[in-house]
Amino acid sequence: MRIVHGWKGLETADKGASVALGNFDGVHRGHQRVIAEAAKAAQALKAPLGVISFEPHPRQIFQPDAPAFRIMNTDQQARALAALGVDVFYVLPFDQEMANLTDREFAAQVLHEGLDVRHVAVGFDISFGKGRTGSPELMAAYGRELGFSVSVAEALGDGAAKFSSSGVRAALREGRPQDAAAILGRPFAIEGVVEHGRKLGRTIGFPTANVALTDYVIPRLGVYATRTRLPDGREIAGVANIGVNPTVPGEIAPRLEVWLFDFDEDLYDQVIETDLVAYLRPEEKFDSMDAMVEQIHADAAQARALLLPEF
Repeated sequence: MRIVHGWKGLETADKGASVALGNFDGVHRGHQRVIAEAAKAAQALKAPLGVISFEPHPRQIFQPDAPAFRIMNTDQQARALAALGVDVFYVLPFDQEMANLTDREFAAQVLHEGLDVRHVAVGFDISFGKGRTGSPELMAAYGRELGFSVSVAEALGDGAAKFSSSGVRAALREGRPQDAAAILGRPFAIEGVVEHGRKLGRTIGFPTANVALTDYVIPRLGVYATRTRLPDGREIAGVANIGVNPTVPGEIAPRLEVWLFDFDEDLYDQVIETDLVAYLRPEEKFDSMDAMVEQIHADAAQARALLLPEF
């Protein structure tokens, strides 16, 4: 899969795709339906399959003070799209110029002139252009005018259970990672560089890999059963705390601290990706370190029973 940054002055080889248009944060099952529509058209037109997304996410521009909300970083998004057979991932800069384009200007200047798309697949609830005035109906009208076909993917799921990025975020914030996974089609995962922490875990027998949450939506604080992928492809079961570890003096920002079972290797400065498999309990402040250690043993036993039932 090729990743193309921008929409101006592209080579001919990077144009002429059948594209799915959206933010695709999470590449969840509803997004996959839109991409499947683009794939059908790509096959019929003998065109490359493309996906258009934006960086930064428009919400970061229009709501800069809103809580962190990302479900995926760009690398995770690219891997998920490649797994779906996408040929070209267009990462368009959402800058002031893009934000000021009207819906028609976006269709004409970006989709038609810039990318020379042959087909555009959109979700049933898409909006685009300045003021979010564009709709699926308007996209279809612009397609007829400018020479590209348009398809609209209907919602997946029933009623309040419709698959959506907001549904994933709500499930995570409420401590329901299994429900988030049902929408995503895979567990929600936090990816990041392993940082040096206070190294307390190692001194009490539970060495943890610490990863900042950065722009990720902050799941419900607490303890999770996890699976972590290492740079070499190994996948290790574990138990993690997402929070501020209130038992230990000193304030820190919420972060992921994951203890990998039966593992003792140096991961500092390496990138790991941790799936949240199940929520075990809320974060709590213990009266003593001994009480905390006892609870960590209980958490680990519960996580092992879930993840390693033969244990």
